[in-house]
Amino acid sequence: MSLTLLLGALVGAVLGLTGAGGGILAVPALMASQGWSVAQAAPVALLAVAAGAALGAWEGWRRGEVRYRAAALMAASGLPGAALGTRAAHWLPAAWLAAGFSLVLLIVAWRAWRGGQGGSGSGALCRVMPETGRLAWRPASIAALSGVGLFTGFLTGLLGVGGGFVIVPALRRISDLGMHAIVSTSLLVIALVGGGSVLSAYWHGARPPILPTLAFVAAALAGMAAGRWLIRRLAPRQVSRGFALLAAGVAAAMLRHAVMG
Repeated sequence: MSLTLLLGALVGAVLGLTGAGGGILAVPALMASQGWSVAQAAPVALLAVAAGAALGAWEGWRRGEVRYRAAALMAASGLPGAALGTRAAHWLPAAWLAAGFSLVLLIVAWRAWRGGQGGSGSGALCRVMPETGRLAWRPASIAALSGVGLFTGFLTGLLGVGGGFVIVPALRRISDLGMHAIVSTSLLVIALVGGGSVLSAYWHGARPPILPTLAFVAAALAGMAAGRWLIRRLAPRQVSRGFALLAAGVAAAMLRHAVMG
């Protein structure tokens, strides 16, 4: 139980710091502490990530950083994808899921180590209007945000991840939003899509043990609060590089487990 609490707090803290990385670490954390497969860990991971993301999004909402219209559009596009991903996870072999998860995690680690460019400025598809401070809604921006949401939802349902590792770099590329707004908006999308995916998983028969689930969720919430406090006190490059090393290590361990298992 102590390992479950520690790993849950770590997942919440990384999610609060990056808006992207905690969700993809939740499944490996549960596999390590409980001995579960990807399919068994995914619903609990989603519940913890969705709860932690909701807490972080609320904190960002209070600061006026959440772009709720963009988040609502991505979440609405993501829920059908999440349902499809959940169904796919039930018929794919466990070893394939674990190997695919580890490969996705390696890609995330590589991107985090390289860092990302900020918003693409005047050429961004989703631009903030200076006179209102709101995003300008055009067909191209709606299509881009919908596509991000759909892909995020599918990965969320398939692998039990929050999807922030897709949302954050995508928003940095297609918008000129600041990083704090991107993280807070990503957290709201994760909370909405993750919550819908949890309901879908339960609908399809997932019944995880209550005590480990509650412990992991509670620890993730505590870690989220700590991460949101630390985000304004650490340099973004330090956070990104630290997460990249952690993610690469977890990916290597999962890939070895998938091959040997």
